[in-house]
Amino acid sequence: MCHWLLEKFFEDIEFMVEYYDTTAVKEGKHFENKVEWGIDLVSEHERFKFQKPVTVYNYPKGVKAFYMRLNDDLATVAAMDVVVPKVGELIGGSQREERYGVIKSSGFVLGFERMVLFAKGMDNIRDVIPFPRYPRRGFSNL
Repeated sequence: MCHWLLEKFFEDIEFMVEYYDTTAVKEGKHFENKVEWGIDLVSEHERFKFQKPVTVYNYPKGVKAFYMRLNDDLATVAAMDVVVPKVGELIGGSQREERYGVIKSSGFVLGFERMVLFAKGMDNIRDVIPFPRYPRRGFSNL
């Protein structure tokens, strides 16, 4: 998808980089929601303007679903997210508990609309959803 975007819309992406994406990472960033061990990341943290995608892994077990595999430290689970500037979580993944008597599976997901949002440098996910839903217009009315 990224290759296709660069091939077909390189000028658009160049424009976004030159004129739109001018905010630099500032040292001493203070978040409204404090960042500390054991809390779940919120949109404010995920959308922070890092200079590149960041992978967050081994989340505290208390902020993730019960079916995620507990790590050997008994404090974290085998989960990861890739967060990108302006969008937040682009890819989320985890290993599901595979031990006897517990759910067996693993997987990850890449949000298509979030990928388009990231690639085009837009701010609101509603602007990239091809078939938006709203009251009295669900999927059955397409």
